Amino acid sequence: MKLTFLGTGTSFGVPQIGCGCAVCKSPDPRDKRSRVGAIVETDGGTRLLIDTPPELRLQLIANGVDRVDAILFTHDHADHTHGLDDVRALTNRRAGPLTMYGSADTMARLAVRFPYIFDDAMSVLPGTTKPEGRAESLAPGVTVRIGDAEVTPVALPHGRVTVFAYRIGDLAYVTDAKTIPREAMEVFRGAKVLVINALFRTQHPSHLSLPEAISVARDIGAERTYLTHLTHDNFHADLEAELPRDIQPAFDGLTVRI
Repeated sequence: MKLTFLGTGTSFGVPQIGCGCAVCKSPDPRDKRSRVGAIVETDGGTRLLIDTPPELRLQLIANGVDRVDAILFTHDHADHTHGLDDVRALTNRRAGPLTMYGSADTMARLAVRFPYIFDDAMSVLPGTTKPEGRAESLAPGVTVRIGDAEVTPVALPHGRVTVFAYRIGDLAYVTDAKTIPREAMEVFRGAKVLVINALFRTQHPSHLSLPEAISVARDIGAERTYLTHLTHDNFHADLEAELPRDIQPAFDGLTVRI
């Protein structure tokens, strides 16, 4: 299985608009972070897109992605969904709509926000196109098969809302979580690769901090852990040097074999 990080930044992105800090001005390309998204491709060729961040078009082009078989949404916040219209370039190449998975609440909100994508009655003028999606609701803890991938959604608290993390084979993908309840921890155990959000070094009301993310990684015990949803508070190189060898900051475009 192959994991590609499309974006690894916080909701502001890095560099931030109007910020003149050293990280935002850094020449290191690893310090340029678009909003969080990822591609998971199985050995059998099933390609899953996790979230549709605002920079989706640029992310897919940069990583040579011209096809996905399904989309998994973690939640409906803007930094994870507002590139959804860009899937038009993908659905135009398909014979039918692209299946999009998430919690019932997430898919209901997306249907309101992007009705033209999910409502077959909203037709387009001849000679024009629109993104075509089919919404499928997932239940926490219930494994579904998408192509040759077995996907288990795991509900986690994110401030006042609930997000889905995903266990996909030997990958545990966690973003925007504040805590990892014990029952969720058991689902993630045995994963070879863990992806987990690590916002600030200090406490945050809806995200894991860097120390908390490291502690969770130790509890889960994955062979390799990659930190995502990172801010402009750290140079990539400095954070990489500081962390234990089995825990690394991810960066946009990083590809990991699992």
